[in-house]
Amino acid sequence: MDNRPVSMFNTIGKTSELSGRSDNTLRKLERMNQALRHHEPDRVPVSDFFWGGFTRRWREELGLAPDANPYYHYDLDWIVTVANFDPWIRPFETLHETTDEVVVRTGFGAIIHKHFSYPMPEMRAWDIDTFEKLQHARFDPPDDPRRFFAAGDNQIAGVGDGFERNSPAWIETVRSLRPDFPVYGSVIEVSECLTRLVGQENALMWMGEYPAEMGEVINRIGAFYLALAKAEIAAAAGMLDGFVIWGDVAYKKCTFMAPAYWREYFKPWVARMVEAAHAAGLPVIYHGCGNVKAILPDYIEMGVDAYNPLEVKAGMDVVGLRREYGHGIGFCGNSDIQVWESGDLAAIRREVLRKLNAAKGGGLIFQSDHSVSSSVAGHTYDYIVKLVREHGRYPLQLAEFNDAP
Repeated sequence: MDNRPVSMFNTIGKTSELSGRSDNTLRKLERMNQALRHHEPDRVPVSDFFWGGFTRRWREELGLAPDANPYYHYDLDWIVTVANFDPWIRPFETLHETTDEVVVRTGFGAIIHKHFSYPMPEMRAWDIDTFEKLQHARFDPPDDPRRFFAAGDNQIAGVGDGFERNSPAWIETVRSLRPDFPVYGSVIEVSECLTRLVGQENALMWMGEYPAEMGEVINRIGAFYLALAKAEIAAAAGMLDGFVIWGDVAYKKCTFMAPAYWREYFKPWVARMVEAAHAAGLPVIYHGCGNVKAILPDYIEMGVDAYNPLEVKAGMDVVGLRREYGHGIGFCGNSDIQVWESGDLAAIRREVLRKLNAAKGGGLIFQSDHSVSSSVAGHTYDYIVKLVREHGRYPLQLAEFNDAP
């Protein structure tokens, strides 16, 4: 069990800031907070991140309205929002556009090709294409009000599995969601910024060629996003229920950079972000793809409340991790999306119920091991949510898949 005081997280009776929220929303908030404190709530929380292609398929296959939304339809337990994290706040520059595709330059100085029929965009080039340019790059202020209070283009909200111009003001999104969901804010950390700012190949090459000098750049970017995280929390004025830090640092076998280099330059900024969120009473979920076994103890040391997404294809297994680390950290994810995509209901049942073993004693938020892709059938996801709602009630009823604690 987690021995941190209840005051570490926002709770139902904390302040009048929670007024205007339904009893159902407050129950969801308490469910999330109990799980993250490694207590057993009424049931295991469930939510996910959805591709636009999945949502369209789900609506069609289930015969739902054109504006149906899986978060509302299933009354999911939490949702995350993104402010404007672009280094430079500016509209997309359209370089090429047809009815099928678009090429834009974003506020990261990235040139991105988005074909509307394909799920993910292609980063083709970056304005910062030499180490010297990176050393001299200076960003717009991290606390610029436009990041939180103005509509506009931004890369993370606008260019992904979909394409959106003039995304709504972040604060309005928070206000619109919080009557119905626990709402988490978020920020990217240095590794995520570098991938978008210069490309992963350049970032890793420059770490190898100029390790100390690149460390200075990492420290400058780290300070920038720490300040942005603090500004976002302040801008929310008490309306957030938690905080996500986005930062991919690993692939299928190991971390991108040597763990020692990550610990020296990247880890201190993550630790300070976690500290800032906790100081505001916000639990922290860290999202990092790939196999992070070599540095998972570091996230425990930093006080990260839950790790997401725990990709199965990268060798992560939440049941084994629970045995290894006990309740030193919570887990969010790890249900194998490739099994979901198979549509095999027997295999899906086995996958879902086995992973729910990690929820014993709390500490698990049920989600996929990345996001719900367009290869997942609508009826499959419907079946999964019903499974979790049925078997994820405490005391857990996992049938033949019950495993020793």
